[in-house]
Amino acid sequence: MNKDTQEGTWKQIKGEFKDKFGEITNNKSLEAEGEKEKMIGEIQKKYGKTKDEIAEAIKNW
Repeated sequence: MNKDTQEGTWKQIKGEFKDKFGEITNNKSLEAEGEKEKMIGEIQKKYGKTKDEIAEAIKNW
């Protein structure tokens, strides 16, 4: 397991927390931020890419 994969797992956990906290507090911005972070974390974990590489790929979609 490389460093990027481990960071991806952490981002998923952190994103899930933000998403749920945003849901509880009715903060749509925080909820969306959590969803984005979870998605980046899942991609990072699966492919072992850096956050910047993934963010750039998402931006170019």
